Amino acid sequence: MFTGLVEEVGQIRRIGRKGEAMVLNIGASAIMDDLKIGDSVAVNGVCLTATTLEGGGFTADVMPETYRHTNLSQLQAGSKVNLERAMQSGGRFGGHIVQGHVDGTGVIGSITRDQNAIVFEIKPDDHQLFKYLIPKGSVTLDGISLTVVHTSDTAFTVSIIPHTIGETVLNVKKTGDTINIECDILGKYVDHLLQYGRGHRETGAGKPRSISEDFLSNHGFA
Repeated sequence: MFTGLVEEVGQIRRIGRKGEAMVLNIGASAIMDDLKIGDSVAVNGVCLTATTLEGGGFTADVMPETYRHTNLSQLQAGSKVNLERAMQSGGRFGGHIVQGHVDGTGVIGSITRDQNAIVFEIKPDDHQLFKYLIPKGSVTLDGISLTVVHTSDTAFTVSIIPHTIGETVLNVKKTGDTINIECDILGKYVDHLLQYGRGHRETGAGKPRSISEDFLSNHGFA
């Protein structure tokens, strides 16, 4: 599990490609202090496994499924990437629950300044993501824990402080770039439970055990 607080910006040193499979060699410093082979690292918000450690960096494999559904496929030698190690037990929980399981990508529609904040407008490729995007709720963009400010039929906005811009890959992002989106896991679980319960009621398959409107009403939440 991650928190969405980026520890450092690394740099892609080499990329091995075979079809839609990739091996990334990533230069890093701060996260190398206690990184071990087999540890999880969020790379632009994608949970990857460190497979080797070498000379101020590490390597990680990218599977075809990840290649197809994240912006890692667009990386080149020299690209900057956000890096975060998995959260330690007892560590500060400064962001929100981030799994490193990207739900989809979006395009940066605009970047504007609002006094001391920079506002990014994001247009998701998959409209299904909007049901999880709630004003004042959490969202992860390229591994950064952020707060949704506003949503419309086609886009949502986040407002970012200069410190976050300066310490992440957002400082090199521009309009038209692709960004990874991970929605809040709590909303996804609630949605799944409601859909699962509704499906069981409609098909009569077994005894519904998940959350539904009837379940909540019968247990005093009417």
